[in-house]
Amino acid sequence: MMEILGYTSCRQLSQMLMAILVFHGSEFILAASIHGKSNVTCRDLLISGHYLLALMCSLLEYFLEIFLFPGLKEFWWISNLGFVMVVIGEIIRKLAILTASQAFTHTIRIHRDEQHKLVTCGIYRFLRHPGYTGFLIWSVGTQVMLCNPISTVAFAVVVWKFFADRIPYEEHFLRRFFGSQYVEYARHVPSGVPFIR
Repeated sequence: MMEILGYTSCRQLSQMLMAILVFHGSEFILAASIHGKSNVTCRDLLISGHYLLALMCSLLEYFLEIFLFPGLKEFWWISNLGFVMVVIGEIIRKLAILTASQAFTHTIRIHRDEQHKLVTCGIYRFLRHPGYTGFLIWSVGTQVMLCNPISTVAFAVVVWKFFADRIPYEEHFLRRFFGSQYVEYARHVPSGVPFIR
């Protein structure tokens, strides 16, 4: 029982709590500053029922493992690698939001409005979907940081599958909005999510 109240769990769980607060809080603040506070809802915090279930499962795994196999959580190099992944994922995602500005939304646009421009500068020169890249790295990093082997694999598979479905759907509209300009851009710039061209 002492493992649950020990240094390892306090450090790892406090890092997880901070990662969640910083990620979702900054998402909301950026959305409000870019799109106006009146145009932002709780949906812009990116918290869904599926997301909460995933977090609960990861915490359940954490507490079961720290109680049954406390040594599993003591691999500090793994936990520190996860922390670095969280920071890198956060930076990539926030660079994507700041670079795209008005063009970045939390929902896929199916109608083009007049201020919607194709963003190909900044981080978008290297990745077509840096926001997705950042979230994938961040979410998997949270589980690596907790030394959760099952949730690490589960988060990687589930988040990748989500983007594997979302990217083609989103790019259908981007090709419709921007035509050959987007086709040419997509030909030279990777999606940023592994195995998704």
